[in-house]
Amino acid sequence: MNKLFTVFMAACASLLPGLAAAQEAVGFDERINQIFADYTGWYVSFIFAPLPGTNFSWIALWLVVGAVVFTVYFGAIQLKGFWHSIQLVRGDYSDPNDAGEVSHFQALATALSGTVGLGNIAGVAVAVSIGGPGATFWMVVAGLFGMATKFTECTLGVKYRNEFPDGHVSGGPMYYIVKGFAERGLPLGGFMAVLFSIFTILGALGGGNMFQANQAHAQLAGVLGDYPGWITGVILAGVTFAVIAGGLKSIARVTEKIVPFMGVFYVLVSILILIINWDMIGWAFGQIFMGAFTGLGVVGGFTGALIQGFRRAAFSNEAGIGSAAIAHSAVRTKEPVTEGYVALLEPFIDTVVICTMTALVIVISGVLNQDPETGLYIWNAEAGRIATEGEVSGVALTSAAYARAFSWFPVLLMVAVVLFAFSTMISWSYYGLKAWTYLFGEGAMKELVFKIIFCLFIVIGAAASLGPVIDFSDAMLFSMAIVNIIALYFLMPIVKRELNSYVARLRSGEIVKHK
Repeated sequence: MNKLFTVFMAACASLLPGLAAAQEAVGFDERINQIFADYTGWYVSFIFAPLPGTNFSWIALWLVVGAVVFTVYFGAIQLKGFWHSIQLVRGDYSDPNDAGEVSHFQALATALSGTVGLGNIAGVAVAVSIGGPGATFWMVVAGLFGMATKFTECTLGVKYRNEFPDGHVSGGPMYYIVKGFAERGLPLGGFMAVLFSIFTILGALGGGNMFQANQAHAQLAGVLGDYPGWITGVILAGVTFAVIAGGLKSIARVTEKIVPFMGVFYVLVSILILIINWDMIGWAFGQIFMGAFTGLGVVGGFTGALIQGFRRAAFSNEAGIGSAAIAHSAVRTKEPVTEGYVALLEPFIDTVVICTMTALVIVISGVLNQDPETGLYIWNAEAGRIATEGEVSGVALTSAAYARAFSWFPVLLMVAVVLFAFSTMISWSYYGLKAWTYLFGEGAMKELVFKIIFCLFIVIGAAASLGPVIDFSDAMLFSMAIVNIIALYFLMPIVKRELNSYVARLRSGEIVKHK
């Protein structure tokens, strides 16, 4: 692996003169855009290709089918284990002497900070504006099933993690693929783990980094006025480096404060708007339920609502991608199943609670145009979505909906978006680092190299408009899901064995509360 690390760094160094020349010739971002469009466009098209005769991407179906399989196999663990999950997060069964770096709550906060973000703000608006209010219903359904996927992957993450003498740990799909496949006598574990690690690094630098910095700058510039993106990039990079230089414990200390603050702030504002419009809540739920099965005039009807709901849920909570298993692997516990229980709360909080709140406010606000006579939503064929006030979409649609109640909300949304982006970046820095150390080995200098590269990409992301690069990075995130879910199918019998053992000992009183 040391040779691999040396070759990788030499390759990076050899690219620098070319990049400098490219910047002088046609501009840095334009040149990179062209390179990625020319050489990776085919792969992006493949990952997000729709199923024949539909506009539903096969990768979203891949995630949803996996979630249904795990739900059935583990007997609806998301329902039976929900209360025990809350007990574990509260620390009722936490033994401070167990191996690991962070508490159940800190691990949950770190993983949530990687999933709760722009998908909950802009992603919901996209789903509702294209699939109608009914998309929310199917988004919630997909989120509920996704809880079983998180349970499966995070249980494996703890079971097969590496624990080091100094107390720190490394875990995630790359470790449970190798060890789990070896335990079951299955081939190709090493190859799949390396492939997953490569996808994770590229996804961390793009979707978990550049995209977040780019969107944070866009929101800041939209409220404060236009200014150079590199200024935002340098500030974000400096703050991010200060946090991630301290390792996971430092990341966890930040995320356990930021994530609850962001979530509570966003939910409270949403609840306040719903209280103000309490007489419309029943109507809004009616729109969501009816739209789930009729479409309410949306092109594609029931199918269009289902497709958008499943797609946005899969993209929002990351169940099946494998990223959360990396964060949860560092928890202090000797029982792998306990972290599986804790992890299943993520899609519930991310999709069922926060995404539903956003959708309700958008529907109640009236920013989606309806025909007063028929009650059907007016379709904007040119834009490919429901007609909206001001013809806004994405995060601007959410901002407009909330601004109907509070004119000052766009400013607070700017703060929320920056915090969402920051928390996502520091979480993905950890995911990328664990994949990096899996490929190149542990060591302070090797870790520092990755952290510096990660922060440099923050500046690039904020300063440039790298469309094809971001598309490729998103494709890498969902490439992780291809490898990860294949592994989960082969390893779920091991999880079932762990679950049965844990439940039996919990019922017998062998596992006791510590507070």
